Amino acid sequence: MTLNNDRALIPLFAALGDPVRLAIAERLIANGAHSVDALGGIAAISAPAMSRHLKVLRQAGVVTQTVDRQRRIYAINPGAMQSLDTWVATRRAFWMASLDRLAAALEEED
Repeated sequence: MTLNNDRALIPLFAALGDPVRLAIAERLIANGAHSVDALGGIAAISAPAMSRHLKVLRQAGVVTQTVDRQRRIYAINPGAMQSLDTWVATRRAFWMASLDRLAAALEEED
C-alpha cells in the first residue's frame, strides 16, 4: 500500500475508534444487515445519538444504508473491511519477519 492508500484508511480507523461505532460494526459483521431499531440495544444511547454514529460510519464507508419503506437498513461495507484487512496483513508480515530475525539473532547468541 502507498501512503495515499493509507490516508484513505484514516476515516475508517477514526470511525471505528469509538466504542459504540465499533460495537455497531461488530454486530453487523456477526449478524448481517439490521434496521436502526434492531441496533438500538447495542448501547444505552438516544435514537438521535445512534443516528449520528451511523452517519459517521456511513460517511467513512464502513456501512451502507438502504431504505425499505420507512426503515433504514444498515449493512457492513465489505470493501472497507477488505481495505482494513489488507492494511493489517501488510503490517503482520512486517512484524512476523521482524520476530523471525529476532529469534534467529537470539539463537546465534546461544
